[in-house]
Amino acid sequence: MGTPRPTRRLLFVCHTVELVALSIWIGGLVVIIGSVIPAVFNSFGMETGGRFLTRVFEGYNRLVTLASVGLVSSALWRFWLSSRGDRMDASVSRSEWALLTVMIGVAGFMMLVLWPKSVTLQEQAFAVQSEAARKAAYEAFFRTHTVVRGLYLLNLGLGIALLVVKVRSLLVTRASQEDVTR
Repeated sequence: MGTPRPTRRLLFVCHTVELVALSIWIGGLVVIIGSVIPAVFNSFGMETGGRFLTRVFEGYNRLVTLASVGLVSSALWRFWLSSRGDRMDASVSRSEWALLTVMIGVAGFMMLVLWPKSVTLQEQAFAVQSEAARKAAYEAFFRTHTVVRGLYLLNLGLGIALLVVKVRSLLVTRASQEDVTR
């Protein structure tokens, strides 16, 4: 006896949600790095550009939060489905769990700890009037900003790795289903 049609449809929805969430996670950051940042700093001054990019990344962080909810919800539903024995091809691999956990942990740490500190240091640097104090404030900001930038790039790499794991899993599942039907 095959899997009920509603279960197959929901599994299809889960895979679609996961792929869309990863597209937002990866694509959003690629667009920001490749297009938005160069355009901003080639068009605006340092202070205006910095404040504009702060808002851009705040929007991206909200999208990453939404993508995280989609990824975790889909993974939990797939895990539940496979644990019941209904669809073993719906199982979530250890590598998926590990990548997803690290990605969300890094994103959470950035958004809840480093991001507010970085924004505060940026505003302090913009507010300082004397040249020596401004230089010190910018150095403090860029120390934190360098860590934040590195973590964004780490999360980009993790997102790409998770996408590869998911696509490989989907292709292997499809190939094994085609072998069964032959």
